[in-house]
Amino acid sequence: MQINVKGHQVEVTPALRDYAQAKFGRVTRVHDHCHDVSVILGVEKLLHKAEVTLQLSGKTLHADATAPDMYAAIDALVDKVETQLRKHKEKLTDHHADAVRAARYE
Repeated sequence: MQINVKGHQVEVTPALRDYAQAKFGRVTRVHDHCHDVSVILGVEKLLHKAEVTLQLSGKTLHADATAPDMYAAIDALVDKVETQLRKHKEKLTDHHADAVRAARYE
């Protein structure tokens, strides 16, 4: 999985880049078919904003979060993305296992 961290009118420090990469590395626990993750960090007036775009196989997810602190914005963003990925994975899961099992063992 490729994780790109960019700054929009803000300098991305190595500590901030490592923090974002570590947090989004956690996302692979939820869904391991993430191909490309693009994180954009920026400042709008007094709030810090973090946006992410995930490229999955056949699907693109987007989320953004704002907070008074950049680290808090990244944390909120990871929580939103994990929720979206769980929902996407739930849609892909076949919940009719009894019918499949019955057809297989007939």
